[in-house]
Amino acid sequence: MHIAIAGNIGVGKTTLTGMLAKHYGWEANYEVVDDNPYLNDFYQDMKAWAFNVQISYLHSRLQRIMSIRNSGKDVIQDRTIYEDAYIFAPNLHGMKLMATRDFETYFSLFQQVEQLLQAPDLLIYLKASIPTLVKRIQCKGREYENAIRIDYLESLNRRYETWVKSYDLGKILVIDTDSINFIDNPDDFSKIVNKIDAELYGLFTNEQ
Repeated sequence: MHIAIAGNIGVGKTTLTGMLAKHYGWEANYEVVDDNPYLNDFYQDMKAWAFNVQISYLHSRLQRIMSIRNSGKDVIQDRTIYEDAYIFAPNLHGMKLMATRDFETYFSLFQQVEQLLQAPDLLIYLKASIPTLVKRIQCKGREYENAIRIDYLESLNRRYETWVKSYDLGKILVIDTDSINFIDNPDDFSKIVNKIDAELYGLFTNEQ
């Protein structure tokens, strides 16, 4: 079983990954953000480092996917490779922070990589408004994330919504995190688990 959790920066992907892994007894596969050697430079000068940071992410996410496939274990994955290709890289290009030739080179490489991929059994999309994202980013306390521009987050949110509506690679579950607190409220976490069980196993749930 392979569940992947997608969503904007600060929405709670890593936290939910850990909670679900503990609940189901599955392995958590976390995004190691700090390992990207270009990330700090990118948040200081996005235009100069956009191509470098996306290529680095593409490489690391491909390694993670191959590791998941080869492990044979039930895994919950924090962020997907699809988000890089369909949200983050196009967003940088659309904001004129990535040159057209760089974007075309990146996306051509991704299309080759995509042929090796197998979509997760279930994609969970965590959505949130900009005020919610900003609050959570501030609480996380990562210096480089605190420098993220609001217009950058807004643009990412729009692209996420477009991508989710067109996603057709498998099952998808959308969870609005503005209206729930799965971290501190056990009932909210139980609601998420019930929805996941319904998607994966066809079990009935009373949650609408």
